[in-house]
Amino acid sequence: MSKKGKLYLIPVPLGENAGHTIPPYVVDILHRLDYFIAERAKTARAYIKTTAPKKAFSELHFFEINKRTEQGEIPTFIHPALEGHDIGLLSEAGCPGVADPGAQIVALAHQKGIEVVPLVGPSSILLALMASGLNGQNFVFHGYLSPKKPELVKELKKLEQLSIKYGQTQIFIETPYRNMGLMEQAVRHLSPHTRFCIAADLTTPNEYIRTHKIADWGKIKVPDLHKRPAIFLLYAK
Repeated sequence: MSKKGKLYLIPVPLGENAGHTIPPYVVDILHRLDYFIAERAKTARAYIKTTAPKKAFSELHFFEINKRTEQGEIPTFIHPALEGHDIGLLSEAGCPGVADPGAQIVALAHQKGIEVVPLVGPSSILLALMASGLNGQNFVFHGYLSPKKPELVKELKKLEQLSIKYGQTQIFIETPYRNMGLMEQAVRHLSPHTRFCIAADLTTPNEYIRTHKIADWGKIKVPDLHKRPAIFLLYAK
């Protein structure tokens, strides 16, 4: 029986002009691989192209895992590893498997006895937490909150209460075109003393990171966050 290949978890830059955030050893491994799993093959190819690969794209094989992928098809994506080939798992941005559908692939790899190798690269969640000045010892990431205003307000208040109860930093994201609406509701409905951080366009030339109390956010001009990838954090006592 042939030796199984490995599943490499390959980080991707968080935005344009941020290729410097990927260590050279990650790019070296990337260039060795022939098989890739990604949310969108087009995005994966575009990123790989920026790294100046030596192989032609005709030699590379891509599998897509997203909401359109048939669940029964997913287990076949790791077949190359069972046949001895290494596979690269890429996210749309940041670290695969973290707030990313690639977690299903990692779980399958463990089930099949395939070695999982996480590689170093940018995580918007951790970078935002590091730069927020909020509690980095106890924190929770919630993903997306509700897009509907009444439910969003309830969820924001719930996160505030959880922060008070457990001493946790609460971390969440929003679809970029709804960023300003989320910020408006946070300023309007959260406690004036709650500390709130915006971390947008991390690692890019347009990076913006600020933490203020809600009362202070109400007095200053909030930057235009429309269609800018952002992480939000709150901490209340």
